[in-house]
Amino acid sequence: MTSKQRAYLKGLAMNLDPIFQIGKNSLTPELTAAVQEALDARELIKVSVLQNCLDDPKELAGYLSERTHSQVVQVIGKKIVLYKEGKDEKKKIVLPK
Repeated sequence: MTSKQRAYLKGLAMNLDPIFQIGKNSLTPELTAAVQEALDARELIKVSVLQNCLDDPKELAGYLSERTHSQVVQVIGKKIVLYKEGKDEKKKIVLPK
């Protein structure tokens, strides 16, 4: 992913609300599966890491991207933005070249 594409996705993600929260149980297989399904449906999602989660958000972002075969767009504070290119041509986010 180029820096121009990353900047474009960051701009799109600014208006998104987090659809998942990672709490004290950290990354569970169920959460990972749910994030995978959401990425397949939406391409771009935001995840919030709660205060009671003792893990580092950057590490969590790395684990999530590995397990869901997605890319980390950014990690700001306790917010993670993930992107995975979708298969549906009609819903696909068109990235700048």
